[in-house]
Amino acid sequence: MRVCVLDGRKIEDVKSLHNELASLLEFPDWYGKNLDALHDCLTDLEGETEIRFLYQDILKEHLGDYFEKFIKVIQMSVKDNTGIHLFLQENDTL
Repeated sequence: MRVCVLDGRKIEDVKSLHNELASLLEFPDWYGKNLDALHDCLTDLEGETEIRFLYQDILKEHLGDYFEKFIKVIQMSVKDNTGIHLFLQENDTL
């Protein structure tokens, strides 16, 4: 199983969020670093993938209104790709 851990303390803005996701999930070069492209890449992932968000409260603070849109896209992608498992956490407890 692939495990992707996003630490909200390290993601300062939308650009760093997409860069981190692209790196951790090994998205293809064509990844457009936007929500539509994120959904496309997530639904194309093969195999089991666990996505964990640590310090989601800090991530929300850093992303502002974008956070809610981002989470909705992640949740839609989880519905479309049952191999993705999502965990949102307020702190660093794994």
